[in-house]
Amino acid sequence: MPASHIYLASASPRRSELLRQIGVAHLVRVAPVDETAHPDESPVDYVRRLALAKAEAGWQAFAAGEDRPLLAADTTVALGAEVIGKPGDRREAIAMLTRLSGREHEVHTAVALRHAGGTGVAISSSRVSFRELHAGEAERYWASGEPADKAGAYAIQGFGAVFVRRLEGSYSGVMGLPLYETWELLVPVLGLNGTAPR
Repeated sequence: MPASHIYLASASPRRSELLRQIGVAHLVRVAPVDETAHPDESPVDYVRRLALAKAEAGWQAFAAGEDRPLLAADTTVALGAEVIGKPGDRREAIAMLTRLSGREHEVHTAVALRHAGGTGVAISSSRVSFRELHAGEAERYWASGEPADKAGAYAIQGFGAVFVRRLEGSYSGVMGLPLYETWELLVPVLGLNGTAPR
């Protein structure tokens, strides 16, 4: 296996696609973690805790015996101090999109890299401004199937991009894996010296 081969503790096809974009070979290995938010936990603390928990669970389950780095991430949408997770059903998705309509919200993604030397973690925070959604638009979007497993019930890399008036921050971070922060974590561990892996 190439030196750049890592484990990714996420079943998200978007995160796999983003790692492939920067040439990092990986295998998906996911260990279950309780994603329930704690009372009075800030959105940033929430994603940091979950990314670290996923990294540690994945490391203990799959990677420790092989001494192979394991990357984990968690993303949430936030309206002020409120965590807006993934919708459980059509009603929740439409309610989320209605709340985001015509407003600015934040997207926080934490990335954690667990390896033999310890764990590194980085946070990406972006501000996203939605236009006003037209009547029936949220319902039609839900019917497309795209919002079902997305934080905030939208995908900026898909049709959900038409809702976004402005983005301040990391596009890949809003997708679910901020590539700048991810690369900064990987370079020293994989010995890449700031160059793309072969």
